[in-house]
Amino acid sequence: MGTRLGDLVERFGGQLAGDANLEVSGIAPLTDAGASHISFLSNSKFRAQAASSGAAALILTPADDALITDYAGARIVTPNPYVYFARAAQYFASLTDIKAPAGVHPRAFVDPSAQVAASASVGANAVIDAGAVIGEHCVIGPGCVIGRDAVIGAGTQLLANVTFHARCVIGERGIIHSGAVIGTDGFGFANEGGVYIKIPQTGRVVIGNDVDIGANTTIDRGALADTIIEDGVKLDNQIQIGHNCHIGANTAMAGCVGVAGSAVIGKYCTFGGAAMVLGHLTIADRVHVSSASMVSRSILEPGQYTGFYPLAKNADWEKSAAIVRNLSGMREKIRMLEKTIKTLTKQDEK
Repeated sequence: MGTRLGDLVERFGGQLAGDANLEVSGIAPLTDAGASHISFLSNSKFRAQAASSGAAALILTPADDALITDYAGARIVTPNPYVYFARAAQYFASLTDIKAPAGVHPRAFVDPSAQVAASASVGANAVIDAGAVIGEHCVIGPGCVIGRDAVIGAGTQLLANVTFHARCVIGERGIIHSGAVIGTDGFGFANEGGVYIKIPQTGRVVIGNDVDIGANTTIDRGALADTIIEDGVKLDNQIQIGHNCHIGANTAMAGCVGVAGSAVIGKYCTFGGAAMVLGHLTIADRVHVSSASMVSRSILEPGQYTGFYPLAKNADWEKSAAIVRNLSGMREKIRMLEKTIKTLTKQDEK
């Protein structure tokens, strides 16, 4: 199924230069796009690819539009081509999307005391425990487990084999990908003479609206209070969020990020892949942490933060590591030299 360029512009805005009746069937990369595709340029270093692209139309900025003269196709000029691409891609996907049928699959188990909206879809082998509430137009994929008294907001989708533990809550329009586990016990133990005594984890996980949670990501329930994930948070695959954490609205984390218990992270933050945050820290709004960085202290001002040693040849790295290991001794030697210089200077002045 396709759509007219004019219809896209009416729907998403932008300035069209070209045939409004030209029909396109989808979006493709600059190098792969053909005569039925629309493509986009969001990074100016790919201007040469855009100029030679076979796409029927390009989405690009006013600056790139002025500089790309060889491209002969139609153009949609917009300040943010990447956002335009995202919205257009959603639209094209919706044209061929197969909606999950409303109703409960015969091989699913729904406790009689659970509330499942008539418009919701519950897949095969799913289990919905007592007192759970499944909102309008929800999709509960095959093999999912919804715990006792859990609440799934309207329009939220749980893909196959998600576990959503007792009393946890997610708002509307969320997506939880396969293998994610929400509401596991937090890592809470008291140590008595070398023996670990488990602390019951009696809080919940409370998730806001429009939250995406990636495959195999785990979010621990609180020990006493709740773990909070605010509206618009985006979590990639294989992320660990510890108990009693609070993640602010519209914060995004790439794969393999780990956040230890009771960390409080502000709004509009970003974390690169494999970044780590120690427990009980506070991170301000609009903090951006580079990939593989270790956050070991609270960050109270917005900005970009990086905490890793640049990649080097192994022999060079070993030399640098040896220097770093000896910095403490070198520091003391420098202090002693400074004292000696001061003493000699005073003697010369006399």
